[in-house]
Amino acid sequence: MTEPVKPRATLVGLRSMMPIVYPEPVLKAIGERVEWVNLPALFAEPDTVEAPPRPPVDPEAEFIFSTWGMVKLDEAFLDHHPNLRAVFYGAGTVRGFVGEASWRRGIRIFSAALANAVPVAEFTVAQILLGLKQTTQLRIRDTAQWKAAHPVKMNMRGNYRTRVGLISYGAIARLVRRNLRLFDHEVWVHDPFLTPEEADEENIRLVSLEELFRECMAVSLHAPLLEATRHLVRRHHLESMPANACFINTSRGAIVHEGEMVEALRERPDLTAIIDVLEEEPPVAGNPLFPLPNAWIYPHIAGSMGHECGRMGEYMLTACDDYLAGRASALEVTEADMGRIA
Repeated sequence: MTEPVKPRATLVGLRSMMPIVYPEPVLKAIGERVEWVNLPALFAEPDTVEAPPRPPVDPEAEFIFSTWGMVKLDEAFLDHHPNLRAVFYGAGTVRGFVGEASWRRGIRIFSAALANAVPVAEFTVAQILLGLKQTTQLRIRDTAQWKAAHPVKMNMRGNYRTRVGLISYGAIARLVRRNLRLFDHEVWVHDPFLTPEEADEENIRLVSLEELFRECMAVSLHAPLLEATRHLVRRHHLESMPANACFINTSRGAIVHEGEMVEALRERPDLTAIIDVLEEEPPVAGNPLFPLPNAWIYPHIAGSMGHECGRMGEYMLTACDDYLAGRASALEVTEADMGRIA
């Protein structure tokens, strides 16, 4: 019996990321399903983050396995790769390379955004738990600070039956909510797309953005960056938060009006902002958030880092299996999704 012909596949993206997202066992497993056409050339290249994306070396490629540094699927690229059927993107948002041309030509798009959601949710839950214990405010360096912390400790809200707010209820926020079920929080959500019936099923309360900030001790931002969400969070939202509350942003920096956040944090030193994303990355020198003692800024680490990136390659292996078997895949991105995903 003649074995079925394997689809021709290629890797596209930053060369430095390929061995991290697609480690050898994952590449080998994918290679059992496809015919790789560029592995030796790809991994022989220097391993530098600055290296440009490498387009498929074979215009007959049917599958692309990719990660950060994916080439744009514009008309010129697709004209040169007429047999392309599917892209398996081992990273998060596909907005940077997917457009009308790919949808018009029926290219199937799969993303590892659900894999990337896992560490973001873990980071968020950790920050909620620690923020509500006021660990960002109660670090001590001498005996006097130890003694001064006593009234703060005794009046701490903590995590027991404390109200937590989530802005938008996509994949990451749903994981956050699932993980918070281990604890005794009351979860409120602001999401204009979520129905009351879905909220009841999730055991969450749907509220306005203003009510969320006003009533929740911890608020975590998970909205996609769209024109409608740019600068969604303003100074008055932050200043309305309860005493010693914390705000967490692992989504996109531009969803928060950064200048107004600086003003709010100066006005309310009891608030804590845990910021993993900034409007401009890398930030310019002298960003006014840096000197604020109640602003904790991280270099965009909530998503998949280092060894965690291998999960995304494994998810793309699963998506490939779904595609080849003709199964529906939770990892597929459709044109209809583009109006509401990050």
